[in-house]
Amino acid sequence: MPSIAVKLYSVFFKFLLKHRLQNRIQTHVDESSNPYGVTTRPEESVSAANPSFTDGIATKDIHIDPSTALSVRIFLPESSLSPPEPKSKPGSSQQDESDSLNHRRNSYPNIGAPTNDSRRSSLEGSNLRSDNNVYRGYSPLPQNCRRLPIMLQFHGGGWVSGSNDSVANDIFCRRIAKLCDVIIVAVGYRLAPENKYPAAFEDGLKVLYWLAKQANLAECSKSMGSGALGVGAEFTKTQVQRHLVDAFGASMVEPWLAAHGDPSRCVLLGMSCGANIADYVARKAVKAGRLLDPVKVVAQVLMYPFFTGNVPTRSEINLANSYFYDKSMCLLAWKLFLPEEEFSLDHPAANPLVPDRGPPLKFMPPTLTVVAEHDWMRDRAIAYSEALRKAQACAEDIAIWVKKYISLRGHEFSY
Repeated sequence: MPSIAVKLYSVFFKFLLKHRLQNRIQTHVDESSNPYGVTTRPEESVSAANPSFTDGIATKDIHIDPSTALSVRIFLPESSLSPPEPKSKPGSSQQDESDSLNHRRNSYPNIGAPTNDSRRSSLEGSNLRSDNNVYRGYSPLPQNCRRLPIMLQFHGGGWVSGSNDSVANDIFCRRIAKLCDVIIVAVGYRLAPENKYPAAFEDGLKVLYWLAKQANLAECSKSMGSGALGVGAEFTKTQVQRHLVDAFGASMVEPWLAAHGDPSRCVLLGMSCGANIADYVARKAVKAGRLLDPVKVVAQVLMYPFFTGNVPTRSEINLANSYFYDKSMCLLAWKLFLPEEEFSLDHPAANPLVPDRGPPLKFMPPTLTVVAEHDWMRDRAIAYSEALRKAQACAEDIAIWVKKYISLRGHEFSY
């Protein structure tokens, strides 16, 4: 059971949250005065982007959609700058490891203290130049850099709060980026009630297509030469004017992703309502198929998803007054998020097991579902996880049975 301190904090948290949600319900939102979907939550602390490798992670913010406030924060691990490590030989000494580290620092002068040797001067005039350990773009030897998987991350907050640049989300993404050794793209989707359904879902899918666009732009720039789209070289004024087609760099190569990202290994990670967005994006990715090439969603992680439904589960009955986000809070959040004419707890955005939600669950990527013991929505998440598992198991059983009879070796398993 939670400690007394957790219980007391939960009571205080729910009191403040209920007050904020009720205020937003009562506040008339004039959509015409906010055409770009900009939402501010002054009660939340934010963390500024930092291109320096602080604790092994550099970050930058990018506004990727000129028509809305959609932005992303990229978390780049310092490990991406290192060339692939050769397999260690038996008997290798600590001196070998030290020599390897010194070699990497000489190859990448943007790591650690700045250098003043000829290698540094040869990089003058390029966008590789760095002050201290600020990483400004491509590595001097991009072909030797590690390509890391890309993880799209969707923060929680019950549709109405949270941000990709909040202090809590920044700390979480830094930790995951280091532990998983991935590049994280944290999505700053639009919030309710200023932007109701399907704004947040559309933003999530838009970032996935932006990743595909980035990969294709990077490939085009390589085939056209390093100067064509600014890969590894400075822009002239004419080039800048020519390639700023959209706004805020939306049609320009994003150097961190182009140099170090592997879009063929894309993972979706969502927390709370962010898990609903991740699941929606995964479904759309399955439907899109090769239209998203070279982006491939290979897995998704749903952390305490914000699923619900009209017919209550056992946990939704027994834990209706649970800690932090209880049933009444969640209903308020859904009323703020869903348009009034569409409000239903069996809405496709809320209930993952409604019929004809598509595509068939057997085509969904491998999914890890994380639930909290005292979360009143836990049974709904478990039921969805079980449905995914059974669909996949069913497909595998069918494949095994069919292959048994189509085998060239008769009724034997020849695969």
